[in-house]
Amino acid sequence: MSIPVAPIITVFIVILLSMVVTRVATIALTLTGMSQQAARFQARSALTGAGFTTTESESVVNHPVRRRIVMTLMLMGSAGIVTVLASVMLTFASTASADGGSSTLALLALVAGTLALLSLMKLRSVDRAMSRVIRVALRRFTDLDIRDYAALLEIHGGYTVSELLVDEQDWIAGHTLAELRLNDEGVIVLGVQRVDGAYDGAPDGQTRIDAGDVLILYGRSDQIAELDVRQRGVAGESRHRRAAEHRDVERRRPAEPGTTEEPGT
Repeated sequence: MSIPVAPIITVFIVILLSMVVTRVATIALTLTGMSQQAARFQARSALTGAGFTTTESESVVNHPVRRRIVMTLMLMGSAGIVTVLASVMLTFASTASADGGSSTLALLALVAGTLALLSLMKLRSVDRAMSRVIRVALRRFTDLDIRDYAALLEIHGGYTVSELLVDEQDWIAGHTLAELRLNDEGVIVLGVQRVDGAYDGAPDGQTRIDAGDVLILYGRSDQIAELDVRQRGVAGESRHRRAAEHRDVERRRPAEPGTTEEPGT
């Protein structure tokens, strides 16, 4: 009574390659800005051919780099599953006609080997080593560090990142960010591009805004559009107060079922 070794080894190799490919794809997806949990889920779903309609799936479809990664996984997954099934069939076909005991031993060997591979891949030392090597290789030989900033900044529900050129007559010209209190209106200043080419990233309250500066703003598109045409003087101050009061009312209003909190709340 002998166990056919070649088909079983083939199965092990395919399983091991599938695990490695899934790990590579997971790290590649995280380099585009996805969370590790979402990346792992999408990688396994694509490799196994399982289809899920989720927000993460939509973010994959709408992102060109992620789409290429998932398409590659789907192609490799189809070939891998076929190979595994063919190998298993060969194993049992070759043993069932000869000896029922050999068939049982072959099945036990497959189960034991698969569990051993899964346990090995779950070891923290192995996981850290593989992740380190894969990340270095991906950064060196690919251009996958392309973040999906729309997803990271939660740009939906009317929120956007826009540039605003400050004119001399604008309400915001000649004031510090602390004096303007744009946060009260739900507008966040991400950076200030100066006339001389200097750039102030993550400016604080003491940052002064002058005519000719270009602000990088995050907020509702309609609010930024209104801010762009707001003139200095009493009318501008009145608009600021109304916008802040409206923002305060919106934040105090109970969220409707099925809705999410606004960014920054």
